Amino acid sequence: MKEYLDIVDENGNPTGKTVDREIAHAEGVPHRTTHLWLLRKKDRAVQILLQKRAEIKSSFPGCYDISSAGHIPAGDDFVPSALRELEEELGVRAAAEDLIVCGDRRIVWDDRFFGKDYHDRQYTRVFIMWLDREEKDFVLQEEEVGSVRWMDFQECVEGVKSGGFRHCIAIEELMMVKRAAGI
Repeated sequence: MKEYLDIVDENGNPTGKTVDREIAHAEGVPHRTTHLWLLRKKDRAVQILLQKRAEIKSSFPGCYDISSAGHIPAGDDFVPSALRELEEELGVRAAAEDLIVCGDRRIVWDDRFFGKDYHDRQYTRVFIMWLDREEKDFVLQEEEVGSVRWMDFQECVEGVKSGGFRHCIAIEELMMVKRAAGI
């Protein structure tokens, strides 16, 4: 089934036109996504939940990534989409007031997957949410998520900077999370 996305302007505002997700990535059509990072305080340190992408994913299989993320379907908005993805991917129900906005990012990224050009043009709203839940208590969407792991926030930052673990995490986004969380 085709997934349609709103085409957006440079400020992330829908233009009134939609595009199939595959075409958006083939042609570099701007669209919106949400990124939601889960945080908790444990042993006097802040930890961040990393999602390990399922091995069947077409992009970055088996890499650590954002706690929960997704494309925003046409006609939807940032907060409802972030909450839906959180429930679908990790089995966590939350309310809009649980989300803290870190800010917006424009992502421009070109690559090649399975012999096809991939041109990503995302307008992304980044959120954090505090949640103290053990890894075993998340209900994972198997086709998206292989596992989850809590990691000390500073260890995550150092690992992303040094390439200390397989990931597809942008350091700029972790710095947005750090500022919003007051770490």
